[in-house]
Amino acid sequence: MAADIPIIDAHIHLFPESELETLNWCTPDHPLHKQHSLEEYRAATEGSTPKGFIFIETDRKNDLEAGEKDGSGWKYPLMEVNWLKRIITGQPKPGEGHTEDDASLCVAYIPWAPLPSGAAVMEKYLDLVKQEAGESWPKVRGFRYLLQDKPNGTMLQDKFIESLKLLGRKGFVFDLGVDQHNRGRTQLEEVVEMIDRAHEGVPEDEKVTIIINHMCKPDLSIYNVQTSPSFIAWRTAIFTLSKCSKTYLKLSGGFPEMPESLRQRSPEDIFDAISPWLSVVLAAFGASRIMFASDWPVCTVGVGDDAWHKWKKIVERLCWMASFEDEEKRAIWGGTALKAYGIEA
Repeated sequence: MAADIPIIDAHIHLFPESELETLNWCTPDHPLHKQHSLEEYRAATEGSTPKGFIFIETDRKNDLEAGEKDGSGWKYPLMEVNWLKRIITGQPKPGEGHTEDDASLCVAYIPWAPLPSGAAVMEKYLDLVKQEAGESWPKVRGFRYLLQDKPNGTMLQDKFIESLKLLGRKGFVFDLGVDQHNRGRTQLEEVVEMIDRAHEGVPEDEKVTIIINHMCKPDLSIYNVQTSPSFIAWRTAIFTLSKCSKTYLKLSGGFPEMPESLRQRSPEDIFDAISPWLSVVLAAFGASRIMFASDWPVCTVGVGDDAWHKWKKIVERLCWMASFEDEEKRAIWGGTALKAYGIEA
């Protein structure tokens, strides 16, 4: 990869040790149950530290019903907004693992939002986010409500569709996190319907942009993809989703969907094993609508401290195998992310 091509890491998570108990998933025995801040991220990316990154909400504890009633169910997601504000304004609390010099690294952040609560509640929540974010508010470029572990039908509720339309009207993107590996084809079929409904009858410039996380988490343990119903369903969904000009896809999240033995192999071996999926993504979306994203620190689980560099080498190999010109490489390594999130370079 040419040294003069800047990297924007389009999907990372950060959390201070003092707020571990606010994370939905981070039990004391979890391998990520420790601080993951800019100090740790710089160490993990040493030698290739990106020009910038996009922070994605980290699934803080929340209560939709309490949030609708009096806002109390939004305490921890709003705490996360305050955490990002401290990073962006260079005002860390003692021991938080970031400094004033790190302030420019965060080019955008994507907080949690209560999309199932509907547009009216979302308006109130967005006002609170703006208030909490303060001078970092311009870097809020969209929102996420993680769907991968939610009941079937969640994203098709009228209120959820209302919320997506609201984000589109306000110029925010929606980061989409679903899980085909564990949830099957139903979630992917729902995603196609969700986007159709969110865009139906909406002016082109108000249609919400959907940024697909982790390639929809396909099952990367499949050996014979040609006869696998799971692979065929995933491939069909990816091509269908790509037909909408307002969708983008992150090259990320591969390691957790692989067999443990594959994660430990070389980047070249991993690339060869997952090339059927990467080929589909490339054919469907093209270089102009896919973006490099590490999913750090989740990518380190079962892989090790070199996970960030390992995934980078896999994406570099994709660029080499596809014979990309510098313009296409610039898109994948940062340009697509800047365009999709509406970030000024």
